[in-house]
Amino acid sequence: MHIEWKGVMPAVTTKFTENDELDLHMFKVNLKAQLEAGVHGIVLGGTLGEASTLSDEEKRILTRETVAFVNGKVPVLINIAEQTTKGAVEAATKAKEDGASGLMMLPPMRYKAGDHEVVQYFKTVANSTSLPIMVYNNPVDYKIEVTLEMFEELLHCENIQAVKESTRDISNVTRIKNRFGDRLKIMTGVDTLALESLLMGADGWIAGLVDAFPAETVAIYELQRVGRIKEALEIYRWFLPLLELDINPKLVQNIKLAEVATGIGTEHVRAPRLPLMGEERKLVLKVIEHGLKTRPQLPDYKNL
Repeated sequence: MHIEWKGVMPAVTTKFTENDELDLHMFKVNLKAQLEAGVHGIVLGGTLGEASTLSDEEKRILTRETVAFVNGKVPVLINIAEQTTKGAVEAATKAKEDGASGLMMLPPMRYKAGDHEVVQYFKTVANSTSLPIMVYNNPVDYKIEVTLEMFEELLHCENIQAVKESTRDISNVTRIKNRFGDRLKIMTGVDTLALESLLMGADGWIAGLVDAFPAETVAIYELQRVGRIKEALEIYRWFLPLLELDINPKLVQNIKLAEVATGIGTEHVRAPRLPLMGEERKLVLKVIEHGLKTRPQLPDYKNL
């Protein structure tokens, strides 16, 4: 499937049972809610998907099940977060076999590779597959930045098409647009900078709190797309305390707790993660409960 790098693409959480197995039933409940809200793609196995805890077989099951469930309605991307180039090439091969539409790729894990090593890593994988690739640029969490100079080299690979821009530097959207125009599509990856990034020219939003609040997330995107900025801003201001749950070391637990509150998820996480407890849990629940009490009435954003 051709990927249009635009719109809202949820970085979906991976659902587990009490016995620490994949909960495909609840996973599909959430996918259904995302599709009904009008999302533009699905991203599997990212940070929110607890990628580092998933086996290769579990990733493959999630990919196959998602591809079958969405049935061509939207593209399905699987994240590649590997320690070796060989492992990343193998992951890309499996993703293609399992029906994925594209890849989201982090730089090498654990080893802090140099710029040349990172470029060669991405290029080797890109040259091994026909799948389109979105580079996940998150130096805050993963300690490696893909600079504009590095992208200059990477864009010789035609299937490197987009960046998940998570540097936290809002001006980087403008730098990328000034340097590469539409050659490198920008999907903002920081919930608390999402509307700002879209207004500065980002093409779409790889979102987190969308997992619990899909309609509100898509509404913000669609309203700003047609220039109804004031309405988008009103929803975004309501949303911000919830969005801040995404920029936290416990973002997985936070967002899963929000999914429980909106009826489209469970709280089960995979160890070493544990469900929130004590005061930390009370504070997160307070934010979620206030958001639900003040939830805005949405316009007919699907027909703009």
